[in-house]
Amino acid sequence: MTDFTVNSMTNDAMGDCDASGLAKRIANKEVSIAEVTDAAIARAEQINPKLNAIVTDCFDLARQNTKNATLKSGSTAAFEGVPTFVKDNTDVKGLPTLFGSRAVLNRPAKRNGEFTDQMLSTGLTILGKSTLPEFGIPPTTESLAQGATCNPWNTNHSSGGSSGGAAALVASGAVPIAHGNDGGGSIRIPAAACGLVGLKPTRNRLVNMHGTEALPINVGHEGVITRSVRDTALFMAEAEKHFRNTKLVSLGHIQAPGKKRLRIGLVTGALKGINVQPDVQRTLNETGLLCESLGHSVEEVAFPFADQIADDFLTYYSFLFFSMHRFGKFVIGPGFDSSKVEKLCAHLSNSFIGNIGKLPFVIRRLKNTINITQELHKHYDVLLCPTLSSSAPKNNYMLNQALPASAMVKNMMEFAPFAALQNITGEPAISLPMGTSDNGLPIGMQFSAGYGEDKTLLELAFELEEAKAWKHIHEMAANKKTKKTTKKSLA
Repeated sequence: MTDFTVNSMTNDAMGDCDASGLAKRIANKEVSIAEVTDAAIARAEQINPKLNAIVTDCFDLARQNTKNATLKSGSTAAFEGVPTFVKDNTDVKGLPTLFGSRAVLNRPAKRNGEFTDQMLSTGLTILGKSTLPEFGIPPTTESLAQGATCNPWNTNHSSGGSSGGAAALVASGAVPIAHGNDGGGSIRIPAAACGLVGLKPTRNRLVNMHGTEALPINVGHEGVITRSVRDTALFMAEAEKHFRNTKLVSLGHIQAPGKKRLRIGLVTGALKGINVQPDVQRTLNETGLLCESLGHSVEEVAFPFADQIADDFLTYYSFLFFSMHRFGKFVIGPGFDSSKVEKLCAHLSNSFIGNIGKLPFVIRRLKNTINITQELHKHYDVLLCPTLSSSAPKNNYMLNQALPASAMVKNMMEFAPFAALQNITGEPAISLPMGTSDNGLPIGMQFSAGYGEDKTLLELAFELEEAKAWKHIHEMAANKKTKKTTKKSLA
């Protein structure tokens, strides 16, 4: 731990509870919804000057709505009264949706986004909107519109992206659960950077991100970032009550490890030019050994994709941002000013113009990646690889405005080369905090499974959480304080 750590947990109505524990305290009337709301707001106000994780708040409205709130008799909402934040690319009625961009007009949304309603159906109380980089493009939450969102483990470092504000708020203890969405790793990347649980569900298991169902490949997935596996599992069970895709097997409420021993493929290697840092490689090996010690079969698997896939990813995502840049008034809304987009977005948009003719072939090749992963899943229930090639870099490294945009793209791809695959295939993947870097930051490992096999991942995650007993910021801070006190008493 460093002096740059931000931890808001204290002996208030929230304590050190995760979302499930806090909901239980509310249900048992140990604390009121109003007390919990006040405590969360106080924490958010304490940490935000240090972390810069909140774009817009609705604290007064939340207080007003929860002032006289009591748990409704017979209520089945599992997270009734638990505070949360919504990522600022999703509409919340009465709050602006700014997408982390100076190009977007600041005006209140007229209605909730579909996923906002799905979140609210679980009983969560919205306190405001969390930060993201411009249009959720980079894997670090830094923008000219809102600045950098810092990592609670060390504020000199990035919180990851694009759901970096959500991860910072959860890791620091301001709220126990927060909304994220994932178009190329944007739930899993900040979860890994901040030592949290981040599940990208199977495509279409939750309601879709607005407009993504019209894309040639729907890469956008909604979800949450949490401190515990049980919170993620409970959220998925509750969200299913609001919307259930009948084409997928129902998850139900997963509460414990599975009994089946799994065949796990430990993916070695990476795309050309990607260097996995030694502490990440060490954590990957340790995670494989841990899985073996739990009775699972672990076998090394060579990275199964040709280097062409990196160019295909980049071309397809450039197409998405070209559409955003050139047709923002239709995609985002009236008042969009394309002249105000940042250098990175403009670069990706402009670079796509020279590749328009390649797009049909790129889409065909990307769609075919599911054939490769399906073949792998005939032999392996789960694939294991790093979530990121390194721990979180320092702020202003990846998107240093002095760099040419092409160098920013290179930095992004080197940092997060593993996560986008499951956005293309639609398969589920989860990042779990499985280690600590040489400089004391969390290291996440990614576990992915076949289409619809979210249950397999959550059951394995429960088992690994129990075996690893991973630490969060407040526990590390408590250990540091104890050590200091002990030294002082011995002096």
